[in-house]
Amino acid sequence: MIRFRQIHAHITTHNKITNMEDKKKDQMRECCSKEACEFTKRISSSDDIIPHLLNLYGSRATSLDFQIYAPDASFEDPLMCANGVRQIKSAFYSLSKVFSESRIAEYSVKENIITPGKLEILIDNKQQYKFWGKNIDMISLIRLYVENGKVIRHEDWWDKKPLWNRETAKIPLVGRIMEMTRRGSMLATHAMMGFGKD
Repeated sequence: MIRFRQIHAHITTHNKITNMEDKKKDQMRECCSKEACEFTKRISSSDDIIPHLLNLYGSRATSLDFQIYAPDASFEDPLMCANGVRQIKSAFYSLSKVFSESRIAEYSVKENIITPGKLEILIDNKQQYKFWGKNIDMISLIRLYVENGKVIRHEDWWDKKPLWNRETAKIPLVGRIMEMTRRGSMLATHAMMGFGKD
């Protein structure tokens, strides 16, 4: 009888410990899922970024729209390569000087979490411009790399084709020349736009 009570007491203690461990695991899971949820809120999602992007491409950007970028962010399309927020401002502020109208007409968004704190946002879109009364439609893939809530790299692939550089061009020298041409174009635009002043 004594042996039975000892076994019963041992089983009861074991069950209590197991229940406590299960509760701790449940609490940890709940906590982790809350942290994941809070982490997702901390890193800017496309819902936070898209309205600003629509303003940038729609030639109605304000200084607030550029707050999506990290201070040392880069922007690149087939014509320009901007480094830093001031150059990015010049690139987008120049749209209204070249086109009478510009906008993203249609788009779809895909988000990929690369690592904790890093997010890739792919925006498949159709851009519309008006140049000297002529409508220009362009298909594009915008690639945004977000780190700790800020866009660190913004690429605009026209016709969904990768940007030419020394790594993507068949002849590295041609890619290097394209990089230099985009930088030169950006520096000229930056000077004409008052060096990114709002």
